[in-house]
Amino acid sequence: MSMATRTAVEELLRRIGEGDPDRIAELYAEQCDWKLDWPESEHGRAATPWIRHRATRGDAAAHYRELAEHHLPERAATEVERVLVDGSDAVVLGEIRQTARSTGRAYRARFALHLTVEDGLVTRHHVYEDSLAVAQAFDPRG
Repeated sequence: MSMATRTAVEELLRRIGEGDPDRIAELYAEQCDWKLDWPESEHGRAATPWIRHRATRGDAAAHYRELAEHHLPERAATEVERVLVDGSDAVVLGEIRQTARSTGRAYRARFALHLTVEDGLVTRHHVYEDSLAVAQAFDPRG
């Protein structure tokens, strides 16, 4: 089971790197437990609409579309430092570097991504990241 999980996670990371939201979403189950570790009052703000809970494969595609719309792709990078796998669960540790399209401000944010893979598809996607760095980059008041 751990090898199948690792294979699915590595394919997910590869597709995220390619940037095609529909191809990425193919790796999510029709119903998915998707949560972001942000204060509830900050979910769905106009400046960061991709930051909200999701529940479906279509939601996953929308997430990656919205994320791309609000960042400068030529100034983005993600460093995956480690992928830990235990049965159907995996944790991806790393750092994202992005630039907010609306403000032009760059940010770096450490992250942990907890995934669960069942039958080759992601059924859980929980993200823990430096929400303050992201919020500051998108704050129009500087």
